Amino acid sequence: MTYSLNTTLINPSSNSSPKSIVILCHGYGGDGKDISVLANYWKNFLPETLFACPDAPEECRVNPAGFQWFDLMEQTEDEILSKSLLAEEKLNLFINEIINKNKIGNNKIALVGFSQGCMIALQTALKRKDEAIKCLIGYSGKVLNKGHLGKNINSRPEIYLMHGDIDAVVPVDSFLESKYFFKEHKYEISTKIFEKCEHRIPTEGLSIGLEFLKKNLYK
Repeated sequence: MTYSLNTTLINPSSNSSPKSIVILCHGYGGDGKDISVLANYWKNFLPETLFACPDAPEECRVNPAGFQWFDLMEQTEDEILSKSLLAEEKLNLFINEIINKNKIGNNKIALVGFSQGCMIALQTALKRKDEAIKCLIGYSGKVLNKGHLGKNINSRPEIYLMHGDIDAVVPVDSFLESKYFFKEHKYEISTKIFEKCEHRIPTEGLSIGLEFLKKNLYK
């Protein structure tokens, strides 16, 4: 089967059919190969997991060699939301394709997102209805539009948000606002702020993410 988004796939290291799937959403200007570094770190510890790293649907305006989930340049909040809804539709289609292709139950699906990938992953996961995913890890991102998402919550996956305290791209205040959003909507989520960490995923973040995936997909 050909997926609707160009995708880097990393098959289970056990060489068996996958029993769980982790979908990784890259950041603004990146691609699936970029974020597959995480999958290559995790794969030996999650031997029955298929890792899928799709390219975002649009060529990035500021880095034509990479991709974007939606445009962030010179856009109003309403324009960003409108374009994010199109990206959400495409990510949802991809999630459904990979679930159907591999015949995996929704309770064995995890989303992982970095930066803009975290933003679209959060919006998509919380709005899924009958096919709610099991869990989500968000690195260095935020809730994109709190008003819209607050009115459209349909599911409550397990969530772990992580952020660097000196992130100059997506400031840590955005993380704190997202944390409050989830508290306001009665979610119990896990969070971690990394000291002296910029806009990146530190080694500790990889280890925390791995344990979170093990807990939710393998138990």
